[in-house]
Amino acid sequence: MRYRIFRIIVSFLLLAIVSQAFAEGGRTPTYARNGMVSSASRLASEVGVETLRNGGNAVDAAIATAFALAVTWPSAGNIGGGGFLVYHGGDGHATAFDFREKAPLAATEQMYLGVDGRVVNNSNHFGPLAVGVPGTVAGLWKAHQELGSLPWADLVAPAVALAREGIPITYTLQRSFAGNQGRFRQYPSSAAVFFKPDGSLYELGDTWVQPDLAATLELIRDNGKDGFYAGENAMRLAQFMADIGGVITEEDLALYEAVEREPIRGSYRGYEIVSMPPPSSGGVVLVEMLNILEGYDLAAMGHNSAAYLHVLTETMRRAYADRAEHLGDPDFNEGMPLDRLTSKEYAEELRGTIDPERASNSDPELFAQAYESEETTHFSVVDKDGNMVSLTYTLEFGYGSAIVVEGGGYLLNNEMGDFNAVPGVTDANGLIGTPPNLIRPGKRPLSSMTPTIVAQDGQPVFAVGSPGGKTIINTVLQLILNIVDHDYNIAESVEAPRIHHQWLPDVTSMEPNALSADTIRLYEAMGHSLMSRGSQGAAMGVYHDREAGLFLGASDSRRGDGAAVGY
Repeated sequence: MRYRIFRIIVSFLLLAIVSQAFAEGGRTPTYARNGMVSSASRLASEVGVETLRNGGNAVDAAIATAFALAVTWPSAGNIGGGGFLVYHGGDGHATAFDFREKAPLAATEQMYLGVDGRVVNNSNHFGPLAVGVPGTVAGLWKAHQELGSLPWADLVAPAVALAREGIPITYTLQRSFAGNQGRFRQYPSSAAVFFKPDGSLYELGDTWVQPDLAATLELIRDNGKDGFYAGENAMRLAQFMADIGGVITEEDLALYEAVEREPIRGSYRGYEIVSMPPPSSGGVVLVEMLNILEGYDLAAMGHNSAAYLHVLTETMRRAYADRAEHLGDPDFNEGMPLDRLTSKEYAEELRGTIDPERASNSDPELFAQAYESEETTHFSVVDKDGNMVSLTYTLEFGYGSAIVVEGGGYLLNNEMGDFNAVPGVTDANGLIGTPPNLIRPGKRPLSSMTPTIVAQDGQPVFAVGSPGGKTIINTVLQLILNIVDHDYNIAESVEAPRIHHQWLPDVTSMEPNALSADTIRLYEAMGHSLMSRGSQGAAMGVYHDREAGLFLGASDSRRGDGAAVGY
């Protein structure tokens, strides 16, 4: 009898512990001894890990994973979009690769405006004029030239095989294809890829074969960067653009170059922050916010308490206002005050303007921000030597423009919508007309992608990132705070509830059931406006526990078929 009572008590205690764990995130990380890849697609993660098994380093695995995602995760994985890669070696070397899309040479500042000065039919987001010059292949090629170890062809080959032999239609893919079928049917080349030959939708368990994409990937496999930006593919893409009313030419493709840039660096409670510089706003805004928050005892406030959320919101408000005012493509904006924005002194000034008990007001007469879709993807990699890669890339909207290149089999982005389309026009709903992000030929649009690696004593500790448009920076911020301030493991950090404030519109969004009724009451009593939203982001992280000799990984359960895979 005493034994039965003991078992009942233990069962209740375990239930309480498990319930609390899930309330706080509660997932157990994936553990491995030799390396880890965490991405939105299990198939792509497995491709990356197999690259590690074959002796590849973190950059090799990242390249293989990225190409695999172009096959298995078509809503954001891509060769027709662009993004950013941050690398931190176990030897202390850190660098960043910018392969953000560019405006075509024919682009103009007012290319989307009608006679009334307004955007015509949302043409900066929909249709062929929304397509920017793709950067992904050039970026992966440049990273390989600088840091890769295995032959290029070996890294592209798995993606070729996946496209040619086919992949199973998962529930996520089936639901996503069905939800976007109206967009795909606008273009015969897209319908040919996303529907069966008889025009019906793919069903769960069907095999999806992509022969045109396989052929394009073979060109890239055999010819490197030139397989995309010259020769057969360049001619095909340029002709297709001309046929449907786009303006990208063979010259645009020939001129495209990815850029290796010095990362944005900061520090937070003894950790080193290494993140992406402009044209990503992510690193600058992240470091600015961490600098402000370093002046508060966040652990004592408690995770997602009203006081905690208040200082986070006020910090987000100030940093996002600076984002709008100052940041853009560094090749077109000399004198961006990056050193000041990321300095401890400036953070102290901003911290002094925060009332600990009352919300500030966001002034719509200042600056607002261009719309960014939340459909992006991120993955993180660590190899046996502790080298890490954090890579975020995108097509902008889910499936980008929804335009598949005829005969090429790949989707094109709609990244031109990330520029400020209406010069000088600002309103409280988030339109922006500030100069740093206006359209110019050859210019890269401002982004919120925030691939980040956190290090200590010159050695990488964890790599994180997320999709989510403008929410990305705040998601990465909270991931870091969860680990550093709240002692969460990488999986708990990824799963914990998140909030977002971007200055304008002046409202805080929260995930469903993220906050208690009491917390909401106290938070709103400070003057904050709160709204519920769907899930925020889909973080992917890897962590190196040197003391235990283990790598830990986590793939966000918020979206898709993701997995952290190690060996």
